[in-house]
Amino acid sequence: MTRFWPTALSGTAATLLGIGLARFAFVPLFPAMVTAGWVEGEGAAILGAVALATYLAGALSGQALARRIGVPRALDAGAWLVVLSFAACAWNGGFWWLACWRGVAGIAGGWLMTLAGPAVQAAVEPARRGLASGLVVAGVASGITIGALAMPVLLLAGPETAWAMLALGAAAAWLWATRNWPRVPAPVAGMAGGWSPLLSAYALSAVGMVVPMIYLSDLAVRAHGYSLASGALAWACFGAGALCGTLAGGRVVDRIGGLRAARLWLWVQVVGMVLLLPPVPVLVWPGAFACGFAGVGVTAVMLALVREAYGARAPAVWVRSTVGYAAAQAVTAFAAAALFAATNENHTAVFGMALLASLGAVAIRLRA
Repeated sequence: MTRFWPTALSGTAATLLGIGLARFAFVPLFPAMVTAGWVEGEGAAILGAVALATYLAGALSGQALARRIGVPRALDAGAWLVVLSFAACAWNGGFWWLACWRGVAGIAGGWLMTLAGPAVQAAVEPARRGLASGLVVAGVASGITIGALAMPVLLLAGPETAWAMLALGAAAAWLWATRNWPRVPAPVAGMAGGWSPLLSAYALSAVGMVVPMIYLSDLAVRAHGYSLASGALAWACFGAGALCGTLAGGRVVDRIGGLRAARLWLWVQVVGMVLLLPPVPVLVWPGAFACGFAGVGVTAVMLALVREAYGARAPAVWVRSTVGYAAAQAVTAFAAAALFAATNENHTAVFGMALLASLGAVAIRLRA
């Protein structure tokens, strides 16, 4: 077996780059780009949806890329594209320019997410796989928190500076991680087994989480009247919850089993949505924390649960679950953008939709 901590933390870096920064650093940038006149509110929502849609393409193609060039090189390719997309977005080339590079970031995120988790799980000893799953997905939470805390300062110089600094930070993370990627065989072709209620619940959780993952900072700023800095801090609160949820997730699976842990995390997601729905500004903070804890933490729970339930088939099942998650989020992101525009940018409408999906997730009788 390989060294545990460098390998597990390289997985942390992969999800930090591919999801924590490539996708979620956009959330506090959403209102800032609108305020700076780079895009309209509807256009910013579509940019978020584009990243989710292309993430699906990345999730579908990641294993094929790894079989062609190997897992470490595929992870390098994803990290390099994240850095390039950030650097390109530092120039306001208009909506289509930004949409193109947000799409590139989405593809790279799909590669990094589908490959890093199973590779780390395969590389570490079985007794520490629960801890490893939490550490891998903690990269998502760390990216959220780092981006949210840095944005109030970076945005003082404008969105272009924020994008450029994200590029530099991503490059530094990649340079460290590339020396420690898991050296494991490429995943075999094919995805054994069928769909299950477990994967359906995970997909519905994804549907519910699209709205806070795109609109949370905008809710705080434009619906509740908070400043841009406070909007970024609301996203940091989401990130703090996500960090707690991911680090706890793998450990809780080891203690009470994956299915019970998954039900618990899905119920916390419902609580978070309920808190964000009323027009009460102070509820943004606990709602953001709960949504982060559950909405990101459930991925660590699912990663450990898939390994627990499927054994050697886990990499294939994880790809299927990630593809289902990505497809659900891509469709929902465009639907939410359309609903947001049709209701004159009414946040209650989109967050109400998210609550219904979250309730649907907990209503499914889970089994692997």
